[in-house]
Amino acid sequence: MSTQAKKEKAPAGKMTIGALARRTGMTIRNIRAHQTRGLLPPPEVQGRTGYYGEAHVARIELTREMQAEGLNLEAIRRVLESTGGSSQEIVDFARAVRAPFEDETPEIFDASELAAIWHEDELDPKLIRHSERLGVLRELPDGKIEAISPRLHRAGAALIELGVSPAASLATADKLRRHAEGAARAYVDLFVKEIWEPFDKSGRPEEDWPKVREALDRMRPLASDALLAMFQITMGEATEKAGEQTLRNAAKPAKKSRSARPATAKAAKRDRR
Repeated sequence: MSTQAKKEKAPAGKMTIGALARRTGMTIRNIRAHQTRGLLPPPEVQGRTGYYGEAHVARIELTREMQAEGLNLEAIRRVLESTGGSSQEIVDFARAVRAPFEDETPEIFDASELAAIWHEDELDPKLIRHSERLGVLRELPDGKIEAISPRLHRAGAALIELGVSPAASLATADKLRRHAEGAARAYVDLFVKEIWEPFDKSGRPEEDWPKVREALDRMRPLASDALLAMFQITMGEATEKAGEQTLRNAAKPAKKSRSARPATAKAAKRDRR
């Protein structure tokens, strides 16, 4: 009887604990430990067999992702316990939150190649460390350099081509990062205050999870558009002020150099003679 039960096929869309273990790469022992900790819902029992579904797979995936973010199992249990949405909705939202704002494919350079782009005989280790702190470059174990944001690296290389030193280019990138952090924080705070907190206070209704995730997805390009538009306005104002100052300076009489004054005085003295 037991042998025949083992040969019975699982219901459509369901799997035994052994199949779940193979699907997720976990051991049966760890799956049961997750259930004991409250990380995994109990299986659906039919007869004497417990069956698992896609929700269990999604919950295991989410647990792994949260562990990768540095949360321990007890913290993960509390997060899962407090959520009102289904496991799949939680997984989708968590992935959307952690998704890159805008994907770029990194580019890898030899040290000598990067030095040539920077118009240097060899790379200054201090500049590389500065670039790593900014998140622009990353030194690889084999000695090559990875440009994490090729777009930003190309902008810096173009400045160097114009005659700006690598150090000055990085210093400008440092200032831009500080201002960008403020802009990013403004939009994150806006999302939390205006969208997440009302959703949270309402008990996180399951039917509203897709709306919250859609709001997060739509705010990403809106943030980029708004930041670019505001930058264009402020850049126009800054260049206009600089242009006015340049004209005022050009209208002033040119100052005589100190070295020229003694010569002029001597000439005047000779004239008086």
